[in-house]
Amino acid sequence: MDMKRDFYYLLINGERMESSNGGTIEAVNPATGEVIAKVAKASKEDAEKAVQAARDAFDHGKWKKTSVNKRSRVLNKIASIMRARFNELVELEILNSGKTVSTAQGQVMQAIEDFEFYAGAIVGHRGSVNNVAGQFHNYTEKEPVGVCAQIIPWNYPMMMAAWKIAPAIAVGCSVIVKPASLTPLTAIILGEICLEAGVPNGVVNIIPGSGSEVGNYLVEHQRIDKVAFTGSTPIGRDIMGKASETLKRVTLELGGKSPNIVFEDADIDAAVDGSLYGIFYNTGQSCEARSRLYVHEDIYEEFIAKFTEKTKKLQLGDPFNKGTHVGAVIDQNQLDVIDGYVKSAIADGAEILTGGKAAVIEGYENGYWYEPTVITNVTHEMKAVQEEIFGPVVVVMTFKDEKEAIKLANDTEYGLGSAIWTKDGAKATRVGSQIQAGIVMVNCPFSAFPGTPFGGYKQSGFGRELCIETLDLYTETKSIVSYYGSRPLNPFGIQ
Repeated sequence: MDMKRDFYYLLINGERMESSNGGTIEAVNPATGEVIAKVAKASKEDAEKAVQAARDAFDHGKWKKTSVNKRSRVLNKIASIMRARFNELVELEILNSGKTVSTAQGQVMQAIEDFEFYAGAIVGHRGSVNNVAGQFHNYTEKEPVGVCAQIIPWNYPMMMAAWKIAPAIAVGCSVIVKPASLTPLTAIILGEICLEAGVPNGVVNIIPGSGSEVGNYLVEHQRIDKVAFTGSTPIGRDIMGKASETLKRVTLELGGKSPNIVFEDADIDAAVDGSLYGIFYNTGQSCEARSRLYVHEDIYEEFIAKFTEKTKKLQLGDPFNKGTHVGAVIDQNQLDVIDGYVKSAIADGAEILTGGKAAVIEGYENGYWYEPTVITNVTHEMKAVQEEIFGPVVVVMTFKDEKEAIKLANDTEYGLGSAIWTKDGAKATRVGSQIQAGIVMVNCPFSAFPGTPFGGYKQSGFGRELCIETLDLYTETKSIVSYYGSRPLNPFGIQ
């Protein structure tokens, strides 16, 4: 299978096909601004074909009836093929998203491990037997929810596709994946790998297209049973409203403005390094980027000096160079959004310690780059503090005690990630229990491993991905009650 191509097709019912109206999308390398391929752009007609294919595969196909052990073997086969083509997948992810090589390697590896995790998790995912008074027996069964529309973002193209596809097909669902128009390439390849591994036609369909046309069509479609969406909070609200018209199951993983709290007893060097990674990893284009940095006033001067110095040392440039730390911003529009937030902070009286403008990289002058930026002298009312910037920008402020740190951390409409740096285990537990977020990282900058629940509180959405509980989001629980008494039941007592 050739991954690098000039043209990428839709994948519907096991077949590669062009758009019904001939529409295409240009896939661009954000690091250079160059078009690297053309991609078929799905229309509503194509979306309907995908719905019919997925519906037929679910209602009349064999996948949902396939034994758990066999589905598990197929998921492991998907992972095996991905491992064999690891370097190709990494290269394609870099070309289409502008990520650094180390970032892309980590994300592709996690995508592989997701399939391996769910291959094991599905074997133990079963119903229960419940105690019922009297001569009754009750047990439950887990059944796949049906046809699932899965809408994934541009910031983690391969990894998000795996997060969505793996648990859904593990339990026997059929899926229609709409990757982001900016980064559809690895999702298309993943769909083809699923077919190669033995997933039947129609179970996995990949249809790049616009959210306003194809995405909305899927969300509103009567024959779609569930929608899983990762993306911005405003679009998540819109999807939830549209899905409610047909009472679809919905999972939403949305925006974030995650706090990063550094206490006075923290290992400062470890906190500096972890905080650096927490915001500048993936060019800050991450829903749980720790973009609000709170430092105890007693260590602020030492911390901020070290943090700013290391920020200035971050390398931008060739994404394939292992020495590059920060990759490209996804496109010009996002670059403008990031710069707009920084300018608003300056206008509001904030101070830029480093960065604060678009970067020009030798050899990559036509790409989309932004300097890693540290902003201080901010107040909590500022737009740059309250709203998700989705770029390599962090706002920094001080706090005086534990109570204030918790208050500041929770002063946001979001609740996805959070981080705590302290040597005091009791303090970490105490503070962590009061932070309104789905993820709390203690003395580490990593938030997601296969098996660890990932999801948010408040406006960051609901539902948990990447864990065993995710399987429940793609299944219905059927309760079966039977009577085993020796005499027939006569509830009304009529003789």
